[in-house]
Amino acid sequence: MSFDFDSLPDLRGKLLKNASLAPYTWFRVGGPADALYLPADDADLASFLKALPEHVPVTVLGVGSNTIVRDGGIEGVVIRLMGGYWGSVKHHELDVSARAGALDLNVAKAAAKAGIAGLSFLSGIPGSIGGAVRTNAGCYGSELSDVVTAVDGITRAGEPIRLTSEEIGFSYRHTDFASDIVVTKLHLRGSGTGDPEALAEEIAAHQTRRAETQPIKDKTGGSTFANPDPPGTPDARSSWKLIDAAGCRGLRVGGAMVSEKHCNFLINTGAATAADIEALGELVRARVLEHSGVDLRWEIRRIGRLQAV
Repeated sequence: MSFDFDSLPDLRGKLLKNASLAPYTWFRVGGPADALYLPADDADLASFLKALPEHVPVTVLGVGSNTIVRDGGIEGVVIRLMGGYWGSVKHHELDVSARAGALDLNVAKAAAKAGIAGLSFLSGIPGSIGGAVRTNAGCYGSELSDVVTAVDGITRAGEPIRLTSEEIGFSYRHTDFASDIVVTKLHLRGSGTGDPEALAEEIAAHQTRRAETQPIKDKTGGSTFANPDPPGTPDARSSWKLIDAAGCRGLRVGGAMVSEKHCNFLINTGAATAADIEALGELVRARVLEHSGVDLRWEIRRIGRLQAV
């Protein structure tokens, strides 16, 4: 794609052309974006989108915890909403508002400090709150749909929009968000009040559990595949158990490996390409399908061109 990003007027954010995206993902793999834009705030983002021609593709990237950027990079512009302005969290009574770049852990901690119960589970979800709501992420028996009351965003045309929880269309690890809406803020509601110290201890317990059961110190993402059955389903099947039963624990493709610690996590052992990681995931899916007849669904987002250009 050919477009002169220098022709865009009045940019207050930071524009980087031919920007490597590997440093912005937890897997630390992937090719460059034609352009990477780091908007200063909502108004700057809206102005940028209004000025950007419709034919230029837009991809939104948060902290990159559950994303594989393919080796060929990403066409058009990648918008990254992280740090500073985009990480703020505020509260009033039982309501919490968090901008899209706020880490899930930080939202949980802010709620706990304010004595707001019902949001501690967020500390078990890796990444930012904007990415979490896109897939209705969850853990420990709760998910975003349980606590989200509304979402603010900006359309591809640069117009503000607010969606209620009902309009979002939540289902298990899925939402009906239009792909051209850039999520900018979430509105959450706690379940009641709680003792801040007790809530902090609850978060600490979640963090300890993650460290004991997940490869959080490796170059990895969140859970690779969604569980086949929604929570609460009788005899619900777990992806990691199906993967383990199919003999995939420790399986390798190039520099990518299925985690020995938790086999629903893929790891970049140091020299993996995005193609290695994605191929390993597809190999796992094929083996599970052959062994148990279950067709696992990717939970990790895979974006960009397959081949380097």
